[in-house]
Amino acid sequence: MKKVKLPLTDEEIQNLKAGEGVLLSGSILTGRDCAHKRICEYLDRGEKLPFDLGGETIYYAGPCPAPEGKACGSCGPTTSARMDSFAPRLLDLGLKGMIGKGERSDEVERAIVRCHAVYFAAIGGAGALYGNAIKKSELIAFPDLLSEAVYRFEIEDFPCVVAIDCTGGNIYKKT
Repeated sequence: MKKVKLPLTDEEIQNLKAGEGVLLSGSILTGRDCAHKRICEYLDRGEKLPFDLGGETIYYAGPCPAPEGKACGSCGPTTSARMDSFAPRLLDLGLKGMIGKGERSDEVERAIVRCHAVYFAAIGGAGALYGNAIKKSELIAFPDLLSEAVYRFEIEDFPCVVAIDCTGGNIYKKT
């Protein structure tokens, strides 16, 4: 498995190929449906977001409360298609990576290529494994959304597969 340091650089993104196993380490954001909706509401009103999306990777997840001595509880991936209506807009704002599970729409795939970004597939049902890869957790926006709030995680050796690369390679489609 290839080790990848976050935040992603354009050079690193260029070298990632669909089907390649990776271990991600560094800083990521979390956000699911409610957070994505809130982000777009801010943008629609012309308001500044409480965090910068530029260069970030977002994990589609809602973390469970942390047990004593841990940074986070179980934190498995959410079905990515639920964020497809928001993803192209966020990619246009500089988002570089997304982590989730399952296929993406053709519109998201085109936006990944257009914006020179990447989509990583995480393993569904492996929430405890991912929770153990989270070394630090900080709530950074929308606390009223509880587990759907936006958190910043520091992760180490977070296992994923490159699902859609910046050239349009896609593990979910036969080419």
